[in-house]
Amino acid sequence: MQADPKEYQLEFFREKGFTRRRCHVGGEYFWTLNPEQEHCNDAPCVEYYFWNLPKKVNDLSVAEARRKFIRFFERNGHEFIEPRPVVARWREDLYLTIASIVVFQPHVTSGVVPPPANPLVIVQPSIRLEDIDNVGLTLGRHLTSFEMGGHHAFNYPDKHVYWKEETVRLAFEFFTEELGIPPEHITFKESWWEGGGNAGPSFEVTVGGLELATLVFMQYRVTDGGYEPIPLRVVDTGYGIERLAWFTQKVPTAFHAIYGSLLDEFYKLLGIEPAPRNLLWAAARDAGRLDPENPESIKRFYERAARDVGLEPSEAEKLLRREAAVYALLDHSKTIALMLADGIVPSNTGEGYLARLVIRRAIRLIKKLGSDVSLVELVERQARFWGNDYYPQMLRNIDYILKVTRIEEERYRRSLERGLREVTRLLRRKRSLSLDDLIVLYDSHGLPPDMVAEAAAKLGVKVDVPHNFYAIVAERHGASGGIARRAEHPSLPQDVVGWLKGFPATERLFHQNPYLREFNAKVLGVKGVYLVLDRTAFYPTGGGQLHDTGVIRLCGEEYQVKRVEKVGDVIVHVLDREPRSNCSEAWGRIDWERRYRLMRHHTGVHVILGAARRVLGEHVWQAGAEKTPEKARLDITHYETPSPEEIRRIEELANRAILERIDVETKIMDRNEAEKLYGFRLYQGGVPMTPKLRVVKIGDWDVEACFGTHVANTAEIGAVKITRVEKLQDGVIRLELVAGSEVARYASELEERVNRVANIVSGSVTELEKRVEKLIRDYNNTRQNLNKLRRYIVEQLAERIKKEPLTIDGIRIYVVKDKLPLHDLYQELTKLLSQEDPDGITIALIPVEQGLMVEIGAGSSASRRVNLRELARLLSNKGFRGGGKPTHINMLARNVDENEVLEVIISALRELIKEKP
Repeated sequence: MQADPKEYQLEFFREKGFTRRRCHVGGEYFWTLNPEQEHCNDAPCVEYYFWNLPKKVNDLSVAEARRKFIRFFERNGHEFIEPRPVVARWREDLYLTIASIVVFQPHVTSGVVPPPANPLVIVQPSIRLEDIDNVGLTLGRHLTSFEMGGHHAFNYPDKHVYWKEETVRLAFEFFTEELGIPPEHITFKESWWEGGGNAGPSFEVTVGGLELATLVFMQYRVTDGGYEPIPLRVVDTGYGIERLAWFTQKVPTAFHAIYGSLLDEFYKLLGIEPAPRNLLWAAARDAGRLDPENPESIKRFYERAARDVGLEPSEAEKLLRREAAVYALLDHSKTIALMLADGIVPSNTGEGYLARLVIRRAIRLIKKLGSDVSLVELVERQARFWGNDYYPQMLRNIDYILKVTRIEEERYRRSLERGLREVTRLLRRKRSLSLDDLIVLYDSHGLPPDMVAEAAAKLGVKVDVPHNFYAIVAERHGASGGIARRAEHPSLPQDVVGWLKGFPATERLFHQNPYLREFNAKVLGVKGVYLVLDRTAFYPTGGGQLHDTGVIRLCGEEYQVKRVEKVGDVIVHVLDREPRSNCSEAWGRIDWERRYRLMRHHTGVHVILGAARRVLGEHVWQAGAEKTPEKARLDITHYETPSPEEIRRIEELANRAILERIDVETKIMDRNEAEKLYGFRLYQGGVPMTPKLRVVKIGDWDVEACFGTHVANTAEIGAVKITRVEKLQDGVIRLELVAGSEVARYASELEERVNRVANIVSGSVTELEKRVEKLIRDYNNTRQNLNKLRRYIVEQLAERIKKEPLTIDGIRIYVVKDKLPLHDLYQELTKLLSQEDPDGITIALIPVEQGLMVEIGAGSSASRRVNLRELARLLSNKGFRGGGKPTHINMLARNVDENEVLEVIISALRELIKEKP
């Protein structure tokens, strides 16, 4: 959108003497104190020259730049807010924290929740993967993980904090007074910002070709028809902390500025010599004008750098691409440490998929550099480098970080071996591979596209790999947002949903007193079988907990409550039939036994989750849950299936918490206060869009924002037992459990099964273990003896058959006509004959119900002359059905005489052997 120029005409610019000019390269408008300036001072309109500008400060590290930024805005009335994790646990629609404003979306920016401070300053670690393929190539313009310094002000209709004038003035003062940049070198470029459904005018602050900050003024909501003003206007700024450090240091790349001595360590670990410094400087000056999406721009970039230092372009490209790979590894290994430190578990979905993508790309970069260093070692260096600075969670969780990285490295290696075989199979069926094929091969086997292209080239197939392949994959898997983790929708007709929106909020008696069994209420509305009351003790389906059932009496007649749903704050009861008369009063009674079993299971899930985190690690996160009267399930994030010993420890800890009789406290809390006290573990079961949270706290065992009903003390759970452990997918484990009276029922059912097994093996329960052990020993002995007999039979048959071969042009043909009792004996016989005679072909004729099954195997030498897949094609033309590999086929001949079948096969073999002498 082209905003009204008035949006950018500030009193501050007039006061300081700024003039508005238009960039002669890109056409954008900008504000400057330099009347001769012809460009907007931003890439790609000008090469970098910020190193040559005078500045007041000495070289700043990232930590020093961060502190300087925070202290400046604290002195200017902003309260510092601690950063949030890089996994956006407080969002239902976003996996990763991609900017500082994400911390306050959507609950604060929508006006539902007040900000934790106003105005505030934050330095938020952020991760963006949409430019992952460009990291390193642009020498620091692109990073996957970075720190965004943001100062934010939230302007309500009745409370103005500050807006454009103050924001631009603060930026100008920070850059001139704190960094000492000459005012005439600071440019405010006019721009327009959109994101997360909001929009507004913005300024990009550029100095010496480098963009240092973006100042956004969020004042519109994006609609289908355009833009509409919003009552809450938000100052959303983003200062690049790493760029501030780079700006102050006279080093050629951002990676030198960010990582310092760690870069030298990486060179040594990777066994790589740094590129000549003069080549780096030549490339760095031009890096701002490089368009990484344009192959011609990349080619010119290498040519210019080569010309400036007197190298051949191919040599300069080789050196700079190697440097880019080292820089990308620095960036990726930090991102991996950061993702895992904040509890992400690599998997095939969600944020876990994105972590796995970065890990696998890093491993591939190591291999392309020809190094044998383990990614684990690189990630460990990052964790120790940053752990004493702004990321203490890296050191706190270092064991988890390193273990998971090691597991992912091994999984990737195994996956590649399977994947390369799959490429070969795929290219036998098709002669080209599309982008979707490449993505499927990557998703299923982790195969990098360049490796697929190499394998395909060996088979004579050219594969075009997009230069931004990883960015495409990341975007498809929600790296830039818009992907909901979970959402609950009532299973109600749309007309009923619309009808319910007209009622006031239902008073929730089930929260006020979860032990309440009967209640009186007023009828607010009836629509068919749907009933709305002013208050209810019936719990609606939600939070993974099933609804209550029971009865409601209207005008003396009782109706069964079959289902209870919640739409917004209105609760609707679904009755077994339509009420026959209009009543103003209602009486209800819930099925208490069912409710109490649900309460025990729900609280039991919280206790098991707390135990799982203590046994398996802090990375464990609830990925889903369901509570029914009969049992409960809890899906958790974890990198491998827990061992029986770990499950036993989880059960023991959970039951110990039950025995300790811990009070279960439930209270309504201000959202900001709750988050400050308990962090984002609150949102294990979902993220309410409310200013207040219903917090369920079980001592120091577990605390969550939870809608469900719970017992008052853990002792009421009675006991919990994990009945099943299942790996749902990589990174997600399902635990099924029972609690309270259901533990006794489960034990009773288990006892019955044990008794039945004892009866089957003709022994008592006390002797069951010995009986089963003896049966297994007998079974194993019988199996060994049977294998010996099978081997003996096969060898004897092979010796006899080898004495009577047919011969076709030097290839011996063995025919098996014997009626064998076991089908797999034919397979063993065919395999043995093929191994013992490389020049032989074995034909086994196997009687089956449908006709004759033909199994044909070729020895290693014979298979080079006769491709059995071609034989299968010839036989298919003669009524046979089936196929196989070049060395082994299975085919069915229906309603054909044995001698005729053999004659057809021999004839086809003669034809093939004649064609290929």
